[in-house]
Amino acid sequence: MKAMKEKIGIIGLGYVGLPLAVEFGKFRKVIGFDIDESRVESLRDGVDHTNETSEGELKLAVNLEITSDLKKLKSCKIYIITVPTPIDENNEPDLKILEAASELVGSILKEEDIVIYESTVYPGATEDFCVPILERQSKLKFNKDFFCGYSPERINPGDKLHRLSNIKKVISGSNEKTAIKVNNLYKDIIDAGTFIAKSIKVAEAAKVIENTQRDVNIALINEFAMIFDKMGIDTQDVLDAASTKWNFINFKPGLVGGHCIGIDPYYLAYKSKEIGYCPKMILAGRNINEKMSNFVFQKVENLMKNKKIEVEFSKILIFGFTFKENCPDVRNSKVFDLLNHFKRANCEVDIYDPYANKSDTKKIFGIELHEKPLIGHYDAIIIAVPHDIFRNKKEEYFRSFGKKNHILFEIKYLLSGTEIDGRL
Repeated sequence: MKAMKEKIGIIGLGYVGLPLAVEFGKFRKVIGFDIDESRVESLRDGVDHTNETSEGELKLAVNLEITSDLKKLKSCKIYIITVPTPIDENNEPDLKILEAASELVGSILKEEDIVIYESTVYPGATEDFCVPILERQSKLKFNKDFFCGYSPERINPGDKLHRLSNIKKVISGSNEKTAIKVNNLYKDIIDAGTFIAKSIKVAEAAKVIENTQRDVNIALINEFAMIFDKMGIDTQDVLDAASTKWNFINFKPGLVGGHCIGIDPYYLAYKSKEIGYCPKMILAGRNINEKMSNFVFQKVENLMKNKKIEVEFSKILIFGFTFKENCPDVRNSKVFDLLNHFKRANCEVDIYDPYANKSDTKKIFGIELHEKPLIGHYDAIIIAVPHDIFRNKKEEYFRSFGKKNHILFEIKYLLSGTEIDGRL
């Protein structure tokens, strides 16, 4: 089809946009656009601080031009918007970045152009929120002069097994012809195949429930952990026993953060309340998961007291700050909430995470990561994120940083129950 030969503009070169730009850039002209000039310069030098692409992969994208110059986007006929969609302080959708990206594309939009959104939103956002911006900026008419698609991202940061090309892609279009064009576009780079959703709203809803389902399931396991803690039962022992049944879903308890699972349920809840339905289970799950950092703090506090360790003015070492293992992404990290609980108790806290992006940690949270933990220095040691570099360590390594009388606590089950003083 003609559309397959047209130049693509990808707006936002983060965890989602860059892998997309690289895959398309292997065989067709792509303009990768980002307003962060330092990010653009790093990528031109072959450095991706997200670790989602390597220098070698960037070199393979021979048709990819990376820029912060809006003028270079004007020659594109297909625009793919992959910007973040966070929440605000009230846990409601913060669409300012999406709005700005839509205004930017709208300002250069031409007749017959297609705008595809990949950012996670609530059902209806593309057509009800983004399209009016595109129309206002371009003075063009939706589904007459220009067209839209929606194809939700399914990137799993840090996952080297499930990559863009081998994850099935859900796509949609504002009409049947556009859906076919969008489908043909993605089919060239998605080995796992595509699924054409019935409408843009269906595709938006499918994305938002994927992570909401995981959030609710983890919340259930977290509630189990709180119940079993009061009973004096080890949660992992219970999960090991229950997992012998073929259809038991073996989720683990933990801190639930990140830019997807900890955010997307709020988008669905927002839209749900807007149409007059209060989503009780979704919000109950969110409420449980938001409280887990306090639950961890209380468990560590009680363990310290049982060992006659004064909590106030104690020294705490936390291993891991990213929102998940083996990736540098610190967005919405719930380890930050845990840190604040200890700080409110007047504790001195060091965080060690060789994976975490130090500039993002400083910019987003205003904290400095510890370069090297001190041997024999800490009253409590907490393994918060199961990076492979930590997973390969033994009990002696972690305990070497503790004082003679200390506690070793873990959240993600790296060690056996006999090697630690407590776990989630």
